[in-house]
Amino acid sequence: MIGWLTEPFGEAIVARGLLELLLLGLLSGGLGCWLVVSGMSGATESLAHGMLPGLVVATLLGVPLLLGGAVGLLVAAVAIALVTRLPLTPDVATSIVITSLLGLGVLLGLSPSAPAGLGGLLFGDLLGVTDLDLALAAGLGAAVTGLLVVLHPRLLATGFDRFNARALGHSVFAVDVVLVVLLAAATLVAVQALGSLLVAAMLVGPAATARLVSSRVAPMMLLATVVSAGASVVGLLVSYHAGIAAGGAVVLALGGMFLVTLTARELTDGLRRRRIA
Repeated sequence: MIGWLTEPFGEAIVARGLLELLLLGLLSGGLGCWLVVSGMSGATESLAHGMLPGLVVATLLGVPLLLGGAVGLLVAAVAIALVTRLPLTPDVATSIVITSLLGLGVLLGLSPSAPAGLGGLLFGDLLGVTDLDLALAAGLGAAVTGLLVVLHPRLLATGFDRFNARALGHSVFAVDVVLVVLLAAATLVAVQALGSLLVAAMLVGPAATARLVSSRVAPMMLLATVVSAGASVVGLLVSYHAGIAAGGAVVLALGGMFLVTLTARELTDGLRRRRIA
């Protein structure tokens, strides 16, 4: 049994993949929780999908994916800003732009001149992470953690009571901008391991699970980090022994943990209501 659990992580590529996930888990524990509390978790998926054309063009031109992803994010942001000037609600405008960009990315990736590898852009290559990927994840995790510590009082004020935060002199818009910038940076780093379709699950999934258990920020962040690490280990174990995609297995593990936590919470709440009645 012990050998079954430890054998996968004796492989260098699996161990490196786990290290990448653990580093990204720090972002899930910090940034992900504030995105969930602030109601901005939907922006994660929007940014990840919106950058796909930039990733494909970077592949076609042979330039770094980080550069292509950054340009893709910029184009998506400008397009959303332009569309919101129309008589549409922000969520409708964002949906139109993001789905259009996602379709454009798939169209470019499936064109005859495009090299093979669209699957890598969509689903990442968790077992192919490089030293640069690990260094970027570690550096970003440290930078984001430090910035979140500095901004903690403002994030508390704007995350839980946006209306009164304005009355207290806090700029909700400025805090939202900082969160979006940090999210964009995290997405750029994580997309190379998890792809544009799976990155949102890793950044938001652990925080969403932790939110079901705790409404206090510090315990929520700690629990989100633990959930991320647990799902990473379980996903990589299943991937290794079942011969399935590593990124997909990790995301499925995250989804499973969310469902188990939600079910346990509903059962507990039901029992509590019966006792009160």
